[in-house]
Amino acid sequence: MMGVSIVTKTPEIGISLMPGYFLEARCRQGCGNPETEAMVAKPKLYYFHGRGRMESIRWLLAAAGVEFEEEFLETREQYEKLQNDGHLLFGQVPLVEIDGMMLTQTRAILSYLAAKYNLYGKDLKERARIDMYADGTLDLMLMIAGTAFKPPEEKETNLASILEKAKTRYLPVFEKVLKDHGENFLVGNNFSWADIQLLEAILMVEELDASILSDFPLLKAFKTRISNMPTIKKFLQPGSQRKSPPDSHYVKVVRDVLQF
Repeated sequence: MMGVSIVTKTPEIGISLMPGYFLEARCRQGCGNPETEAMVAKPKLYYFHGRGRMESIRWLLAAAGVEFEEEFLETREQYEKLQNDGHLLFGQVPLVEIDGMMLTQTRAILSYLAAKYNLYGKDLKERARIDMYADGTLDLMLMIAGTAFKPPEEKETNLASILEKAKTRYLPVFEKVLKDHGENFLVGNNFSWADIQLLEAILMVEELDASILSDFPLLKAFKTRISNMPTIKKFLQPGSQRKSPPDSHYVKVVRDVLQF
């Protein structure tokens, strides 16, 4: 994969577009300026200690090589404080503190990060395709994530339905995309948010059925290729900020904090 290096300087911030397709900002002057410091501080993620809707955000940041901090919601009081402080625009998490902003709504956060770290295509047409593919994989992942909250008697049937949809609706689409253009990545032959989220979805489905890619050779090769990119390989190692599948404790905490 070829990289590009472009450096643009201003009196406050130097921005470098580095090989690996992400932006690195560093303070040049005026580091005492609160606005400047906010732009270079680590993003802070507010969510439960589990995957949920925050996991794709973690993936995107990790793939961009961006370090981030996390504050895990464990009590109703933590959630109410965020709400009372006016940080939860619609009373919902995920919440991401970045560049002096408190961002809510998963899709808005992901779009901002993809654009910020140059993982969002080169023009509007590429962005539209990235959006299509990202939304498709998100649909699949949310179905899987929701299973943890189903009654025990419904889980087996629900998982069987998800696997059937993965095999017949979702994975064939991406196999065909890779076959039709014959390139290494989904859009414009450049690494993008769409590639990151497709790998995340593949790994989630493989947790349900390890042989799910047996009929999808191009996706199998895609998985190997993307998994070996340095930042993603690091994120897949034990001890990273990647979260495990939801267990009963996670479900209980979410239910207690959100009171549902």
